[in-house]
Amino acid sequence: MAMWNRLSRVLKKVVEYLPLWGKKNPSVFEIPKDWGIEGVDSDYLSNLLSAIKGKRPAGNGSNKGEGAVAAQGAGRKEPGISRTAYGNLNWINIERPTRLEMDYLAQNYPFHPLDLDDCLSKVQLPKIDEYKEYIFVILHFPVFEHRTRITSPSQVSIFLGKDFLVTVHSGDLKPFASLPGRCQQDDKLCEQYLGKDSGYLMYRIVDTLVDHCFPMVNKTLSNLDDIEDKVFDDKVSASHDVAILRRDIAAQRRIIGPIKGVVGQLERKVQRFTQVDLTVYFGDINDHLNRLWSNLDECQETIEIYKDTDFLLSQERTNRILALLTIVFTVAIPATVIGTFYGMNINLPGGIEIGPWSTWGTYTTFIVILLVSLVPGAFMLWLFHRMRWI
Repeated sequence: MAMWNRLSRVLKKVVEYLPLWGKKNPSVFEIPKDWGIEGVDSDYLSNLLSAIKGKRPAGNGSNKGEGAVAAQGAGRKEPGISRTAYGNLNWINIERPTRLEMDYLAQNYPFHPLDLDDCLSKVQLPKIDEYKEYIFVILHFPVFEHRTRITSPSQVSIFLGKDFLVTVHSGDLKPFASLPGRCQQDDKLCEQYLGKDSGYLMYRIVDTLVDHCFPMVNKTLSNLDDIEDKVFDDKVSASHDVAILRRDIAAQRRIIGPIKGVVGQLERKVQRFTQVDLTVYFGDINDHLNRLWSNLDECQETIEIYKDTDFLLSQERTNRILALLTIVFTVAIPATVIGTFYGMNINLPGGIEIGPWSTWGTYTTFIVILLVSLVPGAFMLWLFHRMRWI
């Protein structure tokens, strides 16, 4: 009974001690000396106190100790954000964004919630949204899928402010995806990109992304040269390759076409965030885009010619085959008609019922029927050749 009384006093002391735990927070769970619990197993009480502290909910306001904050932060996933700074300019790069990174941007930057949602969506069209403190740009650039042999769009979202630039993308654009890491490792490269201001950094990023399109378009031109040999080769079917390349060219045109319109407006809107005259720089990007578009127009015209040529040549091959089969069938008509008559159960000259002819031996009837069948066939072949059908 005395043991239970001492245990109840201990529990009362524990309840009184809990509000002070956030302030004292001993590193080891010790039993205060003023509790007066001699005769009770100290290890048992220490374990009991540890269990109570572990289950105790976090306190409110200032009562939350450092230990509770650390416990909450231990299970929290850090956002995947790459930060590159040069002077007062910060470049925040987010690759393969999730809701966690968007929440981080919402807490640290004055971005509109709809813009943050657009960063996670994959069906947005290229556009520019202008705000008082920043502009928001969405661009699509081509990425070639080797498995399907078709180009698909990869979205790049850009937030441009006075002293910051935030890029959000999926990491499919390899030269651009490695750029933040290279800037962090190479001070000279970092100065080239971030050495002026955010508007100039915007130009350098867009220029890098546009230049990334040239190898892809050049590869398409090379594929057209390879398909040309197949189209005019009678032994190889090029219809499937022509169809795939035609679809790939159409996909590239759908991606690069809208970029021209967005970049054309970008120079005027970016100018308020830079002291550099970007007219010449964005004019150079527009020249690159016009060259890309011109090459794609050439690819489009060429693949259409190859498609029509392949169709005509395949039709010609089919017509030749049908003409040959028709001639064979036509030449065989006399033999078919004679064989049909002699297959009937009626009396015919040279038949079994009348008796076979024997003028030229046992096979006289067969020889006569064969001659009667071949002579019309030979005459038809001569006639077809004279009429230039064969």
